[in-house]
Amino acid sequence: MITKPVISAVEAARKIKDGAVLHVGGFLGCGSPDGIIAALAAQGTKDMTLVCNDSAIADPKSGRVTGVAPLIAGKQFSRMIVSHIGTNPETQRQMNAGETIVDLVPQGTLAERVRAAGMGLGGVLTPTGVGTEVEIGKQKLTVNDRIYLLELPLPGDVAILKAKRADRAGNLQYAKTARNFNPLMAMACALVMVEAEEIVEIGEIDPDEVHTPSIFIDFIVLAAKREQP
Repeated sequence: MITKPVISAVEAARKIKDGAVLHVGGFLGCGSPDGIIAALAAQGTKDMTLVCNDSAIADPKSGRVTGVAPLIAGKQFSRMIVSHIGTNPETQRQMNAGETIVDLVPQGTLAERVRAAGMGLGGVLTPTGVGTEVEIGKQKLTVNDRIYLLELPLPGDVAILKAKRADRAGNLQYAKTARNFNPLMAMACALVMVEAEEIVEIGEIDPDEVHTPSIFIDFIVLAAKREQP
């Protein structure tokens, strides 16, 4: 089996260019690749489009910062496609000031749009958002007397993921709920890089415990050891 290159977080960040559509795994930072995000923040890549469950946590009172929040603080996204922004005041400020465009997408719809991109589907039908501002500009179809919105796929240029373990072939195992959007995004993007807490030899992950197969992974980054908050 072919092994995948192991690179540094800095090398991973260099592969992400200005204007990229960037998928970032995680839910409020749980399951997000902190090392790659930090390197990307330091690099200063601009005008990206973010596809993520949320815009992470940035709490001015406690100083707590998670997930993609450092990239948002650096104004590195010209557009964000997320399900909620309530835990990051800076996202709200940028949106209200017209400094970035924020597309709020219902969480289940967001997941399905990412999945559709990975599965090669032309879109998904959902009743979520019918009769609300969500339906503006979207095609509506009636199926069995019920109205649905056609939601289009969300492919990406690059996905950066987080895994508990990766073997050298690129098979991934996630830790419980940290799995979240990571497997879907692995299938939806042209270039996929994973930050793994541990890299093991091929065969050390039981096939029944492989959550993302190696075929979707291009590069592996070994996560730096850090204290958990």
